[in-house]
Amino acid sequence: MTKTITKIGNSQGLIFDSTLMDLTKMKVGDKVAISVHEGGSVVLTPLNPVIEPEKAAATARRLIKKNSSLFRRLA
Repeated sequence: MTKTITKIGNSQGLIFDSTLMDLTKMKVGDKVAISVHEGGSVVLTPLNPVIEPEKAAATARRLIKKNSSLFRRLA
């Protein structure tokens, strides 16, 4: 896939069309880590959002309840 750097206000940028957003599973507002490698390669790495403790606990309880018989057999 080839993109062209374009002028955006007083800056320059790349436009991520909907296809690229779908392929990367990113959405507007997501944060990315940017690293520059030897030779000038630029790598964008999506940063996974940190799950909130309450949501993590609720998800864990749901999974434990749903798979309780499996967990008993594995213990």
